[in-house]
Amino acid sequence: MNRDRLYINGRWVAPSSDETIAVENPATEEILGHVPAGTAGDVDRAVAAARAAFDGWAATSMAERGAVLGKLHEALAARAADIARTVGLELGTPLKIAQAVQAGLPLAVLRGYADLAAQPVREETIGNSLVVREPVGVVGAITPWNYPLHQIVAKVAAALAAGCTVVLKPSELTPLTAYLLFDAAEEAGLPAGVLNLVPGTGAVVGAAIAGHPDVDMVSFTGSTATGRAISHAAADRIARVALELGGKSANVILEDADVTKAVRVGVGNAFLNSGQTCTAWTRMLVHRSHYDAAVELAASAAESFRTGDPFDEATRLGPLVSAAQRERVRGFIERADARIVAGAAPVPEKGYFVAPTVFADVDPHSELAQEEIFGPVLSIIAFDDDDHAVRIANDSRYGLAGGVWGSQERALAVARRMRTGAVDVNGGAFNPLAPFGGYKQSGIGRELGVHGLGEFQQTKAIQQ
Repeated sequence: MNRDRLYINGRWVAPSSDETIAVENPATEEILGHVPAGTAGDVDRAVAAARAAFDGWAATSMAERGAVLGKLHEALAARAADIARTVGLELGTPLKIAQAVQAGLPLAVLRGYADLAAQPVREETIGNSLVVREPVGVVGAITPWNYPLHQIVAKVAAALAAGCTVVLKPSELTPLTAYLLFDAAEEAGLPAGVLNLVPGTGAVVGAAIAGHPDVDMVSFTGSTATGRAISHAAADRIARVALELGGKSANVILEDADVTKAVRVGVGNAFLNSGQTCTAWTRMLVHRSHYDAAVELAASAAESFRTGDPFDEATRLGPLVSAAQRERVRGFIERADARIVAGAAPVPEKGYFVAPTVFADVDPHSELAQEEIFGPVLSIIAFDDDDHAVRIANDSRYGLAGGVWGSQERALAVARRMRTGAVDVNGGAFNPLAPFGGYKQSGIGRELGVHGLGEFQQTKAIQQ
């Protein structure tokens, strides 16, 4: 699975360095292949290509861009099986989940942007002013490893639909999936320079993109610490930044909730992608009258998750992405000062696996309840009434997602009070057309749908 080229100005080109990055299979600890370790010079070439292509791409109509995105969707959809398999290999997502989420979701998002771009452009008139929207310019997209194609498509599709050109740096842990997108882009005939790929490390390629004087906007998904560093780099030239960062989401189970369903869905949410999901409901807040029952139900649900080979249809929990991530998660478990009620299930000796783990009687102010663990670890916390639940839910520096269960009116009232970018009421389904993003240290800006498109546009007033 070796890939030895960058994609710049519509061509596969040699990198400027012979250094490579090994891509590991986290389920077997074997090397899958290598990709180039890009350099700052490679970023310069890619940004120059994106800058040269910008005026022509920005001048195309939304309908023309929508047609190009439609061709890209067609070419990418033909690779859906390869996408799921590649994510299963380089990330360890169980195949069924990889097919539905890792491949299916980005295809839905891409199709949505192709359709959105094809719609008539609405211009706004305010008094004697015509208000129009124009593309920001050259976008540097820096994406994470946990949803390697979805996070790319959420940025790239919106940026291209808006008329921007893009330089992409995928995560060095899961870069192979990104190459499938660029294979599709070449097949779809994207204009030269509109979309460029420079794999590499965050310290080299990511930093070069974030600080590049010809990058007009940086769109980043990843850790809050890295997002902070990117903000500082972009601030020196007053460049626009969009950040989708960490989370510590609360799943609130009210007194009148269907506790059995709420716990079952909540555990599944917390353990999706082995807990390596920024929106994971890792804090389960339960009304005291249901607390003991919820703890028992959660422990039983966790123990039903079979851990193992991602390509075994019976597997529900794959490995963590790396040895470092496994040790980080284990550290949180070992330091936890709470009652462990699940976590003793056997895991394979080889691979970066952690058993599905549930803690009860968790102090809302503890590390376990405050830090983003990014592994299959769930904390259960009791509350006395709705006000108490809201206080606990909002007692976090994060504010990305959450859930509420109870009678519709009561649950909706609690959802409105939660300081977070998205809340699911009684299991409401994820909507790829709705805005996605966070409050507080969970980020700046929104992705997906028309709100995501707007992140890549400037607003101009023309007085007549």
